[in-house]
Amino acid sequence: MAWADESDIRQILADCQTWAVVGLSNNTSRAAYGVARFLQGHGKRIVPVHPSAETVHGEPGYASLADIPFAVDCVDVFVRSELAGAIADEAVGINARAVWFQLDVMDADAYTRTTAAGLTMVMNRCPAIEWGRLGPS
Repeated sequence: MAWADESDIRQILADCQTWAVVGLSNNTSRAAYGVARFLQGHGKRIVPVHPSAETVHGEPGYASLADIPFAVDCVDVFVRSELAGAIADEAVGINARAVWFQLDVMDADAYTRTTAAGLTMVMNRCPAIEWGRLGPS
């Protein structure tokens, strides 16, 4: 599976410092909340992206990727598969370096478009799990 290439996973975990977490809110029962905390605990800057633009884990939120006024390295996507492709296209539009679709989030066409635009992309994986399994390079 090209979208789960271990060298791409290691590279993203090692090189991406600023992670826009799409779907992140203060709902502690959602996976995005715990994964964002995990990334912060490993020295990554997280940027909450949610229509409510809440501050989460001490970081101010933004309603969309386009609203973020600084560079983002990785866009971590916690939305349903049918919505994820549009987020990947937005990631290309903001010149992110990578896109990460969480567990059970898949869109083969988005993978093709995103990688053709030069971004590294991982799908159907969780960075917290992959960190423990592979670690950053």
